[in-house]
Amino acid sequence: MPSLFDPVRLGAIHAPNRILMAPLTRTRGTREHAPTEVMARYYAQRAGAGLIVAEAIGISRQGLGWPHATGLWREDQVSGWRRVTQAVHDAGGQIIAQLWHMGRMVHPSFVDGASPVSASATQAPGRAHTYYGREPYAVAKPLAREEIPGLVDDYRRAAERALEAGFDGVQVHAANGYIIDQFLRDNANLRRDEYGGSIENRIRLLCEVTQSVADAVGAPRTSVRLSPNGDSQGVNDSNPEPLFRAAGAALSDIGIGFLELREPPRDGSLGQGDRDPLAPAIRQAFAGPLVLNSDYDQARAQAALDAGVADAISFGRLFIANPDLPRRFAEGGPLTRDDKLTWYSQGPEGYVDYPAMTESVRL
Repeated sequence: MPSLFDPVRLGAIHAPNRILMAPLTRTRGTREHAPTEVMARYYAQRAGAGLIVAEAIGISRQGLGWPHATGLWREDQVSGWRRVTQAVHDAGGQIIAQLWHMGRMVHPSFVDGASPVSASATQAPGRAHTYYGREPYAVAKPLAREEIPGLVDDYRRAAERALEAGFDGVQVHAANGYIIDQFLRDNANLRRDEYGGSIENRIRLLCEVTQSVADAVGAPRTSVRLSPNGDSQGVNDSNPEPLFRAAGAALSDIGIGFLELREPPRDGSLGQGDRDPLAPAIRQAFAGPLVLNSDYDQARAQAALDAGVADAISFGRLFIANPDLPRRFAEGGPLTRDDKLTWYSQGPEGYVDYPAMTESVRL
């Protein structure tokens, strides 16, 4: 069985190791959702990952509702991301863009008071992060049938801009309760047209978006992220295994470069109630490389490779405070703990000031 330090081919990406950096929203962009100079330094510091999946990046103004997150719908955003990707490449790394539409999670204050859009007229639980503090989410406006091609086209254009910005590929964010997940799962999708009801209908938007992106940038440079098990920001499904088996099989037919699943291991601290992990079932349906994510440490990650349920593991929080995580794993170095208070702040503190192991006390 391969180790975490062996290379792996992920479609068009030849990753030098199987320790990937998961997408992490860190809110270091401008108020107008453009990348900043400090972001180039942050990602370059982590270029030792087999592959960096960049933070979720908004495909359109309609789809982005997080303060100081970044987008890919304007030229200044493209040029800002170009500085980031160049810094990663200069440091010897590879980076792909995660394409994001938040759907019902967009607070109206981000879109001049307009209602958010979703599969159906549902409302996310809790309160949104806005520039004016925490505010209740609004009831979403169901996307009309004639509006869906425009949404698909927004993903395609964002994928094309990502390659213009120097990214090595893209990932369709279909997880975590955002708009594609809102179409996939039956407690958020109450539609009665060809995008609702049956599993075939509920995976339709995912398939149309992924095929459009793959046609634009190439299937080997396209990946998808799913969160198949448990509640994600109020989005859930009554019978997820057949749903995500079907999704995996459809994505396999498109020929995407890899599929990433956000699903904690059975002994992970996040837990999934009484449900068993769905990764083994999805692996049977999806023929390409499978990446697992969430709550993994080095030992559990290697165990997943040994068991043959994954080809690589993506790490999120461990990369926040350990920019040279693959080296620390390889040499048994100490792992620095991250400061949660700086996850979503706007300055360099807690972002680019975590030292590499050569600057730390070694074990």
